[in-house]
Amino acid sequence: MLLGLWLAKNLSQVRGVMVTGASCLLALSIWLTIYFIQQRAAGNTDPMLLTYSTPWFKPLNIAYAVGVDGISVVMLLLSSIIVFTGTFASWQLKPLTKEYFLWFTLLSTGVYGFFISVDLFTMFMFYEVALIPMYLLIGVWGSGHKEYSAMKLTLMLMGGSALLILGILGIYFFSGATTMNVNEIAQMHNIPVEIQKIFFPFIFIGFGVLGALFPFHTWSPDGHASAPTAVSMLHAGVLMKLGGYGCFRVAMYLLPEAAQELSWIFLILTTISVVYGALSACVQTDLKYINAYSSVSHCGLVLFALLMMTKTACTGAILQMLSHGLMTALFFALIGMIYGRTHTRDVRKLGGLMKIMPFLSVGYVIAGLANLGLPGFSGFIAEMTIFVGSFENADVFHRTATIIACTSIVVTAVYILRVVGKILYGEVADKHYLELTDATWDERVAVCCLIFCVAGLGVAPLWASNVISDAVGPILNNILM
Repeated sequence: MLLGLWLAKNLSQVRGVMVTGASCLLALSIWLTIYFIQQRAAGNTDPMLLTYSTPWFKPLNIAYAVGVDGISVVMLLLSSIIVFTGTFASWQLKPLTKEYFLWFTLLSTGVYGFFISVDLFTMFMFYEVALIPMYLLIGVWGSGHKEYSAMKLTLMLMGGSALLILGILGIYFFSGATTMNVNEIAQMHNIPVEIQKIFFPFIFIGFGVLGALFPFHTWSPDGHASAPTAVSMLHAGVLMKLGGYGCFRVAMYLLPEAAQELSWIFLILTTISVVYGALSACVQTDLKYINAYSSVSHCGLVLFALLMMTKTACTGAILQMLSHGLMTALFFALIGMIYGRTHTRDVRKLGGLMKIMPFLSVGYVIAGLANLGLPGFSGFIAEMTIFVGSFENADVFHRTATIIACTSIVVTAVYILRVVGKILYGEVADKHYLELTDATWDERVAVCCLIFCVAGLGVAPLWASNVISDAVGPILNNILM
């Protein structure tokens, strides 16, 4: 795709390359998911499938090592859906369309590479590739205080990266490993508990910054608010999932004793993230800020569930990553489309949009109902799995944290219903809105695809749950053994 975009000479060719590439990636991800399910049904119990490894830098035993398990498969599928729909959401973007899609594709490349990497250094490299394009995508094509937001986002995420590289080097040198392969290091169990306690916070916080862990979440609302539509979709829908994925795959998997002993500290922080994000969303007046703080709350649920360390809760955490990725991408797509017409995201200046743009309004209602956990949508399945799994811990501390986190459901309903009622119903807020048009064909493609996925996962979640559960089991067994 990068080469095709580079060689494209006009806007039609750029769009053609992006649609073709995104469609091929989506088809490949669907095939990979079906293949993985078939392999498991046939009795193939290998933890990783489609593995490949070749030496890259022998002095440090770095290899280009890749493979997929159930968690990787659903994350790749999510990424492909967001890239595909984000392409159509950016169909009318100008100026510098070619350059925009080049950076957007590079960002996507980093995300794909991260999810398939099983070598620590390769994973870190793709992690950085996924972060760097965000600065330009927001700083050049964003809106509002875009330079400030781009700089704040980059500096905070690079700070997390600095912690990550220290943690990765600590794991490598103190494990006595002759490889940086995640699965091989996990099987060794050579790192002393005292050393694990030192490096676990480095890695968990390093990834947690991207996962909007309190109090390191402050870059997220500003970054979301200033980013262009498709970048917000990919950022909230996929990029923030790198945080939860890394915390589980690296921090908890490779440093299991420290994860058990220090989990209570981070469980308090994630509980704060869940409740604080929901309460903060209630007092916002900008549609993007509302969804950004909602993302802080929902991504906090991911880390919250992982730290509960039960199979049900951890399965729910990955389901929440998949569900929230689809829901928040739908939200940001609709907000961008509404903003493109009304030129405002201020809730106080909007009203009566259902009469003017019914398709976008109905899509917003569906996104809101999914976000507050209505049965029949993906949010309900993910959150119920998390809370049921979290309550399996019989001690007072864990159950109290679960009850506190559950309050976010009510708070979420408050701000979703308030916003839906204010911007979609009642009198038209501005007479000029009467001249506006509803969604174009490219916008309808993006919205319908995301609605189908959100509803489809809510109606038929078992395939995803089984795929995820098979992958969660071995990792969790290594943590708790």
